[in-house]
Amino acid sequence: MRTRRGLAWVVLAGLAVLLGGPARGDDKGVVVNFSGLKSRTPGAWKEEIPANKMRFAQFRLPKVKGDAEDGEVVIFKGLGGSAKQNIERWKSQFIPPAGKKLEDVATVSELVVSGSEGSYLDVSGTYKFNPAPFNPKSKTVNRPNYRMLAVHLNVKIDDDTREVYHIRLTGPAKTVAHYKAGFDAWMKGFKK
Repeated sequence: MRTRRGLAWVVLAGLAVLLGGPARGDDKGVVVNFSGLKSRTPGAWKEEIPANKMRFAQFRLPKVKGDAEDGEVVIFKGLGGSAKQNIERWKSQFIPPAGKKLEDVATVSELVVSGSEGSYLDVSGTYKFNPAPFNPKSKTVNRPNYRMLAVHLNVKIDDDTREVYHIRLTGPAKTVAHYKAGFDAWMKGFKK
């Protein structure tokens, strides 16, 4: 059983490298490849097999003391919609605290990652978590005191070609705050 599981991980890691996805690493993190742009994740991030076919890659970020849930980084490749449309969709997944508007708890900034343009959302409040958003039978569960850091990144392949990536770090607010500096450094670290 162990031999099969070990062999499966070797095969998955090899496929990930060949297909341009994450390359399994050690406690020093995992190299993630966005169409030729590469950056190593922080070592505390735990790579997981994507939960569904829509996910390009995913990582679990162990919760900090006082939080009930772990954080999660999920990466999607090639999904549609403009940066503005996706930012608005991600913002709509949150309910602001009483007495505040969504604009009070959400900031959007522009970023450039190795010549590729992107938009960066930082939003907090009650997260309307839905484990299977495209399944009409899936139920939404409100998760108070959550935060999301989300990036819509247009990776420049050449003068005429772009590949879109969505990168989201979601989890309890304290846990996300703990990992924010590493997330930001990882995003800024992508190079050819």
